[in-house]
Amino acid sequence: MIQYSKQTDERREAGPMECWCLHGAVGMAADWRGFAKSMAATGIGTRAIDSWRFLECCPMPLTDFGKALNADASGEVFRGSSRALLGYSMGGRMALHSLLEDGHPWQAAIIVSAHPGLDSETERADRRASDAGWATQALAGDWQKFLTAWNAQPILGDAAMRDPQASGRLIMRRREIARSFVDWSLGAQEPLWDRLGKITIPVLWVAGENDTKFRALAERASSLIPKGCVAIAPGTGHRVPWAAETWFAETVGSFLKLGYV
Repeated sequence: MIQYSKQTDERREAGPMECWCLHGAVGMAADWRGFAKSMAATGIGTRAIDSWRFLECCPMPLTDFGKALNADASGEVFRGSSRALLGYSMGGRMALHSLLEDGHPWQAAIIVSAHPGLDSETERADRRASDAGWATQALAGDWQKFLTAWNAQPILGDAAMRDPQASGRLIMRRREIARSFVDWSLGAQEPLWDRLGKITIPVLWVAGENDTKFRALAERASSLIPKGCVAIAPGTGHRVPWAAETWFAETVGSFLKLGYV
């Protein structure tokens, strides 16, 4: 069995609840440092997952990622009382695959600005083609130009996710990032809409008020989950955890501390 090193994860212990956090595309574990600090202040521990470690050796489709992440969590000695799974954007789609596995180890989940899947094969094919272009830029293009182009996408807005020094370290993961545009592309994902009703734990689905497309997706998806609810961040776009840091931390903290939904 392949072992995926956890040394690149970032963990902050703080109480019996632990929230595992999955970053988005072109993201990193360090993106969650501010959130982790806020959670620790309320007695909630965190583990920010370096998702790129799952692509270090070989390709891994999203279905296999869900199994691998759950095995990571289940294989640990856990002295706390409960674990939650949080995923942003691409990380939200990855989290959904973990939650849809039988016998998963999560007691609650937070899905942020995520897409459960494109409905038509034409849409998926178009997305695969677009992501193939991003993969080429990430692997072989000018790295800074790639980052600039990625962050300039209108949907992402201008919320800074990390400090410049942390951004500079991302180049060490360019091979895995390029691979993710193939393996973890929205175009390579089978739609999950018909399976959301099988998620029986409490799920908080978060979107930004100004992120019209993903707000509609959040409202639709949360209504299909038996214990699902939606929270809309006022005046923000796609990058809710960084554009509305205080609101996000308080909303997630309340969800986890007050008995979920």
